[in-house]
Amino acid sequence: MNKKLYIIRHGETEHNRRGIVQGRGIDSHLNNTGKIQAELFFQKYKNVSFEYLYCSDQRRTYQTISSFENSDVAIIRDTRLDEISWGEHEGKSGEPELMEKYYRIIQSWSAGNYHDRPVGGESAQDLHDRVSSFLMDLSQRHFNNALIATHGRTLRAMLCILKNQPIKFMDQVAHQNTGLYMLEWCNKSWEVLMENDCEHLGQKIIIE
Repeated sequence: MNKKLYIIRHGETEHNRRGIVQGRGIDSHLNNTGKIQAELFFQKYKNVSFEYLYCSDQRRTYQTISSFENSDVAIIRDTRLDEISWGEHEGKSGEPELMEKYYRIIQSWSAGNYHDRPVGGESAQDLHDRVSSFLMDLSQRHFNNALIATHGRTLRAMLCILKNQPIKFMDQVAHQNTGLYMLEWCNKSWEVLMENDCEHLGQKIIIE
């Protein structure tokens, strides 16, 4: 059997709902909608035999997959899966000057300037390097199914790396809360089987 990766973004938080930037420095927790999303995801995939469960070191990712944890498989927290640090933007939303800076950084990364960074935050290269390190370690493990709960920007970088694409294409990777990417190892590369799949949410899909 080929390896399969199940990669999801965490469930909704109040910061998501209110449009407030979270990032690595904001350790928010799931709101009621996020808890429902997490439970619906669990009910859909609870019968998959995951040999490994990974999340970031932030509560919102752990809470999203905590139902999968049992006496045989413990969730492994890994700081390399944390959201990117947005520096001065974290905990804020909507201020015109900050928004201008935010979009300038995004555009700079899309142009290939990976070492550009928000004030007090991480660069795209920083994110790429720590996610690549995690994936390198994961590639050394033997498993059939592994579940990874992470964050929007981190998920985008991870998908680019897994698809052997430059991270300047990060913003082409769609994501919603608990949206699932499923990949299978085939012919020495990762094949994407599902992209941002939210079928488990039914009519309860929440779009930020």
